[in-house]
Amino acid sequence: MNAPDSSLPPPTLFSVIIPARDEEESLPITVGAIDKTFTAAGIPHEIVVVDDGSSDGTWEVLNNLKSEYPSLAPVQNPGPHGFGRAIVYGLNHSQGDAVVIMMADASDDPEDAVKYWEVLNQGYECAFGSRFIKGGRVYDYPRVKLFVNRMANLFIKTIFHIPLNDTTNAFKAYRRSVIDGCRPFMSPHFNLTVEIPLKAIVRGFTWSVTPITWRNRQFGEAKLKIKEMGSRYFFICMYVWLEKYFSRGDYHRMDDRT
Repeated sequence: MNAPDSSLPPPTLFSVIIPARDEEESLPITVGAIDKTFTAAGIPHEIVVVDDGSSDGTWEVLNNLKSEYPSLAPVQNPGPHGFGRAIVYGLNHSQGDAVVIMMADASDDPEDAVKYWEVLNQGYECAFGSRFIKGGRVYDYPRVKLFVNRMANLFIKTIFHIPLNDTTNAFKAYRRSVIDGCRPFMSPHFNLTVEIPLKAIVRGFTWSVTPITWRNRQFGEAKLKIKEMGSRYFFICMYVWLEKYFSRGDYHRMDDRT
C-alpha cells in the first residue's frame, strides 16, 4: 500500500465488467443489485456484461434486461473464449475512466464496489478488497477451495513481499490508466485475476485494501477448475515476479521514469 495522489482528478464513469458464461439464472439478480446500489449512491455507471460463448439463454436474458436497466451494455465475445479473454474484451468495449471487475453469480457485494469507488476518489489508482482481513466475510465457501485459496495467496504474498492476502479474487477496481499501464495482458483464463493486480503493484501504481464480503453462488456451476488453473496461476506469478526483480524498472509507470 502507498499514499494516494490528491492531484488525480476524480473518476467520472464507473464501468462494471462482468464475464458471463451460462449465467441466465444469476444475471437478473446481479445486474439489478448493481444498478440499484450504484444509482442510490449517485455513481455514474455502465454495466458491461460479456457473454463468453454461453450455450444457455444468457444473451436473451441480457437483451431483455436492457429495457429495465439502461446502464446495461451487453456484448458478445466472438472468441476465442476464456475468463481472462472475456474480461479484456469487456475492458476494450467499456467507456469508463474507472473499472471494476465483478462476477456474474452475485458473489460480490455491490456495496463493496461503492467503497472501491470512494477509494478511487480519494486519489488511489487501485482499490483492492480482502475477504480475510478484519471486517471481511465469506459465506458458504467450499472447504477445499478455501484451503487452496489461502495457500495460493500466502505464496503470492511471500514471494512478492506485499501485505495483500487476497490477490486471487477478481473483484477489484482500477483507474483506466492502470489498465492501460498493465497491457498487454497474457492470461486467457482465471489467472488474469492475479496478473492485473500484481502488474499494477510491481509497476508502481497506488493501491489500498478494504474489507469485503463474498457469498457462494445460488445458481449454476462454478467455472473455476482448480486442477486446470494451478500451473497457469504459477506461470503468471513467475512472469510478474521476474519483471519485479530482473526488468530493472523497464515496465514501471512512465511518469516515474527519469
